[in-house]
Amino acid sequence: MTVDRSTFRTVMGHLPTGVVAIAGISAPAATPAGLVVGTFQSLSLEPPMVAFSVDRASSSWPKVRTADRLGASVLAAGQEPVCRALSRSGPDKFAGLAWQLSEYRTPRIAGAHAWIDCTVSRELDGGDHVIVLAEVLHMEAGEGDPLVFHRGRLGAYRAAVGAQPGR
Repeated sequence: MTVDRSTFRTVMGHLPTGVVAIAGISAPAATPAGLVVGTFQSLSLEPPMVAFSVDRASSSWPKVRTADRLGASVLAAGQEPVCRALSRSGPDKFAGLAWQLSEYRTPRIAGAHAWIDCTVSRELDGGDHVIVLAEVLHMEAGEGDPLVFHRGRLGAYRAAVGAQPGR
């Protein structure tokens, strides 16, 4: 049986995902480059590792990938404008965004729900995506609720679970 693309997207859209900005200081320009992923997850405790997927058609990933270290900012509820800025195409996605360099020299989005500094260990084939495995160097939790993507919409986690009976 073949699953058509539309059905696949609709069914998988029922799975809420976190929204994570992946960023690095691209070489040789020494400027921040970034993109948004909705496939970020923990992978291993020993060593501490995370995994995320990037569309092979992304024009941002080759720029981000030139960085020695990457920063993952788990976006917080209310950071939809940050998500839109990093999802658009263009040369300076960070224009107008509040960010600073972490102690590991990775871009850290201000006000994010959490931050993870890492290095890419390996890239694997994932069909029309690249699966990135990264070793965690440092991580820190922020405040508030995460931004989630569910059924084609961005929103706050509490709003999503608060609408369920019995909560």
